[in-house]
Amino acid sequence: MTRRRWLAAAALAGLMVIAIGAGQGAADTRGRTIEIDIHYSQFSLRTLTVPAGVPIRFVLVNTDPIDHEWIVGGDAVQARHRTGTEPTHGARPTERSIPAGTTVETVVTFEAPGTYSFVCHLPQHEAYGMVGRIVVSAG
Repeated sequence: MTRRRWLAAAALAGLMVIAIGAGQGAADTRGRTIEIDIHYSQFSLRTLTVPAGVPIRFVLVNTDPIDHEWIVGGDAVQARHRTGTEPTHGARPTERSIPAGTTVETVVTFEAPGTYSFVCHLPQHEAYGMVGRIVVSAG
């Protein structure tokens, strides 16, 4: 292998390690798109940091053979959804149903700094660990 090919292969391997590490539970992004994969009833990211006042496009990829949901909000929002009174979601950008094997996109602008949870409230999913946190920073 030539030195140039070896360097290219090493650089690619390094990028793969960084990409794999980025999916291990935390993301700090100033970008406008965040992908959250759902596999084995787990969100690929557990903690996100986003700036206030910036539209963020969330791409929610459900590779599971079962449905999930992504509900973002404070304690009151999460408490309301724990009762399971809404069978599907889609009218609010912070509340999405993600059918099995599909990808759903939504755009959310967090106006004020704070911390919000995202949870799947389908039966036993929250107890299984389908939870995460979004920290909204002051720009």
